Amino acid sequence: MKHQGNTMQRILSLLLLAAFFSSCQQAKKQAADSKAITYDLLIKGATVVDGTGLAPYAANILVAGDSIALIDRDTTANYTADRAIEARGLVLTPGFIDTHAHGDPMATPDFRNFLAMGVTTIALGQDGFSPSQEDLRVWMDSVAAVEPAVNIAMFVGHGTLRLLSGTGYDSIPSEENTARMQQLLAQALDAGCYGMTTGLEYMPGYYAGSAELNRLAQVVGEKGGLIMSHMRNEDDAYVEASIKELLAQGKHCPVHISHIKVVFGKGEARAKHILQLLDSARATGTNVTADIYPYTASYTGIGLLFPDWALKPHDYQQVLATQRDALSTYLRNRVTLRNGPEATLLGSGPYKGKTLAQIAKELNKPFEEILMEDIGPYGASGAYFVMNEPLQDALLTDPHVMICTDGSPTMNHPRGFGAFARVIETYVQDKKVLPLEEAIWKMSGLPAKTIGLPDRGTIKAGNKADLLLFKPSDVKENATYENPYQLASGFRYVIVNGRMVKEGDNFSPGRAGKMLRKQPVQQ
Repeated sequence: MKHQGNTMQRILSLLLLAAFFSSCQQAKKQAADSKAITYDLLIKGATVVDGTGLAPYAANILVAGDSIALIDRDTTANYTADRAIEARGLVLTPGFIDTHAHGDPMATPDFRNFLAMGVTTIALGQDGFSPSQEDLRVWMDSVAAVEPAVNIAMFVGHGTLRLLSGTGYDSIPSEENTARMQQLLAQALDAGCYGMTTGLEYMPGYYAGSAELNRLAQVVGEKGGLIMSHMRNEDDAYVEASIKELLAQGKHCPVHISHIKVVFGKGEARAKHILQLLDSARATGTNVTADIYPYTASYTGIGLLFPDWALKPHDYQQVLATQRDALSTYLRNRVTLRNGPEATLLGSGPYKGKTLAQIAKELNKPFEEILMEDIGPYGASGAYFVMNEPLQDALLTDPHVMICTDGSPTMNHPRGFGAFARVIETYVQDKKVLPLEEAIWKMSGLPAKTIGLPDRGTIKAGNKADLLLFKPSDVKENATYENPYQLASGFRYVIVNGRMVKEGDNFSPGRAGKMLRKQPVQQ
């Protein structure tokens, strides 16, 4: 019996040895086969920061069609490709993913503001607003036909659902209208939307209560989606209540805080308190993340300064006629609280580029009267300098917080042209508060994981070839509050779906982006 056991062991060893040699031969054959292939693009000797947060490594990257075909850490190996780029001394990263962007792919499909700062994918349908179509497949098909310059991941807006369902500005929707919202939401998620956004500081989302939001969150959860929220109130006194309202929806689906900030809050300790609130939620099973733009001024419509009783559906002219003194007092107090008229910079309308203080001096009238008479609640948008830099920096460096622009090709704020470049220039190079690999993770791998883009955001064989080549010290933001439409610089090569779309300062004539669609959850 002992002899028989030894024989079996020898046979097993021989079989394992044979399998090992076979796998070695197969690996050699695959390597030989890969060298016999003619690839579309060879990137030679790049320092790869792969979007996972792990340490960089040197490698050759080979692209075939729209995908990464091979990653070879043997940089001495030879391959045949239609084009080769000598990348020694350059960093290769995934294309950046902007989790909160704005823009109209039909009107501005080139999206050069995003490409110039390395953004290859954007998430639209933000703040509760998406195209006013019951069947979003129609809109998505139109975007696909346009062939935008960047990839687009779509979210359906809760405010739009309210309008389409007939709920409108009702505080408590009827059961029929609630069911209609749920139906429209499910239909949008089945069409390929990645989730739902809310804009609870805006009309009509402002009127939604917790019962309505939680019922919609259940639908999002059933469909495997995500809720992104411009929360109800970002002011220091109310932000925690706003976060808790969103976390309640997190019982049903993953939730995400859009452009996290603490307006009027001060200091790193305040940021840590907010982050501890989120950490506690995660410890009890809630999947919560956030994004942030690296600026201390927000940007939105001037209606933000007005009370809800002066906004739609109320008649503004009637409000002026009957509550003028109350409105004047409200505006004066609110602007004063928000760091005064010097801290509001108009970005559109007849007074574009001027602060409320400058306009008041030029017109020789109180700023509150200018808001009431010369601008009104819908007459302009503006930048509001209401955030504390140490607090916002502490939020930005949290491992669950990713980067966004909250910007567009037409928004009069530097974040729309510079946010991602600013992270590298300011937070990696100058302040040195983020290692490069962590910054890249926040701008690629983390947003891909959060939204649900399994084949983007990291450099891995088989993933889509959305790639950037650059030297970090060359990256510059360029956009300013005075001149926000200046393109970022320093990203030498920008590749979208395997196609070179930008080299140096030159953009290719074609567009390579895709209309991305989330695959429905199998019931």
